Amino acid sequence: MTNSRKYKWLVALFAVLTVVGMSAQEPRSGSWRAATDGELKALIPPRAPVIQERIETELRTASGITDGKGKFVAGVVLITAGYSAEGKYSHYFIAQVPMKIGNIQLSAGEYLIGWKHNEESLTVNFYEAASGKFLGSVEAVKNASTTRVESFRIWPPADKSLIQIGRFTFPYQLES
Repeated sequence: MTNSRKYKWLVALFAVLTVVGMSAQEPRSGSWRAATDGELKALIPPRAPVIQERIETELRTASGITDGKGKFVAGVVLITAGYSAEGKYSHYFIAQVPMKIGNIQLSAGEYLIGWKHNEESLTVNFYEAASGKFLGSVEAVKNASTTRVESFRIWPPADKSLIQIGRFTFPYQLES
């Protein structure tokens, strides 16, 4: 084999090994995806801590995203009938990374969501789960690009960076 052919062969081999090595790396930190049913079942408690109570969650309504490295953002409908939370809170929300929703800065933690239906939107309120402390509100608007009514859905940032309640959505940002 001539030196020129050896050089070309080594360059081709190096290129193939580089591509293979790059594809075997961990996903980038920005590559969030929808969490699987199994991941959500492991993350979402059957009874969520809501101030002084433990309120049952409706796991079939759970939705979340993960970075694939053990960090999640997820939510689920609370079954509040008969509890003091009835009419005030509708969802239990877990953020394992800091995030921003409207003007609300959430650190990693557990939260409650409640909402009020307006004529053309929802006013979505966020509270600390442990204390019930009000953190702020965001307006959720009807979104023509969502075709399904969802009890709760978190879209991965690469898709839409939206949280959906019913036909209404509001944007979020993951902070690093």
